[in-house]
Amino acid sequence: MNKLSYRTLAAATLLALGSCSTAGPFVTNISSDGNGNLVIEKSMIEYNGFMGTVTNKDVTSTTIRLGGN
Repeated sequence: MNKLSYRTLAAATLLALGSCSTAGPFVTNISSDGNGNLVIEKSMIEYNGFMGTVTNKDVTSTTIRLGGN
């Protein structure tokens, strides 16, 4: 292989290792809304291998009504 091929292979390897991966959705919080109901928060987790960071994304919130009211 010549130098250009090694550089191309090295660049492709770095891009593959440094790419982002996503997991979820996960329940990230359960709380009360003050009226006897539950508020459930879910989010996706994204890992950026290149930067070494983990972030939350696509956060959603759902209220579950409890009781017969």
